Amino acid sequence: MSNVETEPVEVRCRSAAAGGRSGEAPRVEVITPRDVPLGGPRAMTVRRTLPQRARTLIGAWCFADHYGPDDVAATGGMDVAPHPHTGLQTVSWLFSGEIEHRDSLGTHAFVRPGELNLMTGGHGICHSEVSTPRTTVLHGVQLWVALPGEHRDTERDFQHHVPEPLHAEGAEIRVFLGTLAGTTSPVRTFTPLLGAEIVLGPGARVTLAVDPAFEHGLLVDQGGVRLADVSLKPAELGYVHPGADSLTLVNESAELPARTVLLGGTPFDEEIVMWWNFIGRTSEEVLQARKDWMETSRFGEVHGYDGPALPAPEFPSVPLKPRGRTR
Repeated sequence: MSNVETEPVEVRCRSAAAGGRSGEAPRVEVITPRDVPLGGPRAMTVRRTLPQRARTLIGAWCFADHYGPDDVAATGGMDVAPHPHTGLQTVSWLFSGEIEHRDSLGTHAFVRPGELNLMTGGHGICHSEVSTPRTTVLHGVQLWVALPGEHRDTERDFQHHVPEPLHAEGAEIRVFLGTLAGTTSPVRTFTPLLGAEIVLGPGARVTLAVDPAFEHGLLVDQGGVRLADVSLKPAELGYVHPGADSLTLVNESAELPARTVLLGGTPFDEEIVMWWNFIGRTSEEVLQARKDWMETSRFGEVHGYDGPALPAPEFPSVPLKPRGRTR
């Protein structure tokens, strides 16, 4: 999915009283999303929580779009023409619907609920994303991971993984990246990461052991969830600083399930320049990526998509400033 908006979103800070290191109360920041209309033949509106000026990264997670449930009979669904990426990995995760993926590596795959598709852009890749005719309701998240400097020019890659559901304390957990609840995803990443879908049954309360070296973000898809005694509404993301060795999640409804996505990783201490679909370290590096895309070099071609590629927007008239992790 293409990144077309860079404005900040609201961040609220609250303290919480459960799930910290040695009984300490972790500080939870509540990040409220901004509605962002995407371009293309079928415009979609997504809810974006990352990036923004107050919180650019959670671990190496640098981008989080949350969309749907979208009735494709009314909206037309998703149709994102071929577009480029550099310096990052894309993580696609659906709750409902189906998306057809094609890329310049030659991959032709489908994104389905409960199945991870991870694409590595590295030096340069391009891909298209189109919801299939079988889709009636489109609903999911699109996430990006920043590659560390030493690997930002790595080769193109694509990985697919179907995690087995785990059951614990009234919760169903699917670990698509990293380790949680005694299971480890086989998917390769370039920094330590965690990614998991957690569905809480009505009234369920689950405490999960987590790596205290990680910072974490819990995105609520549906329902009301307490994270360390801080209430989160649908589409909000609760951020927890490094130091917590457990996280407690509670479904505040006694009648309906709640669904969340838990993200985590070791703090990413490099500064990045992020513009459109590119991640680099300098404004000049990103400008060169734009030039290469417009001149149809470096990124390869997507075969099988019916239509032209997306042109890059105009580059800003002033140099882009690097952004780093918020302490």
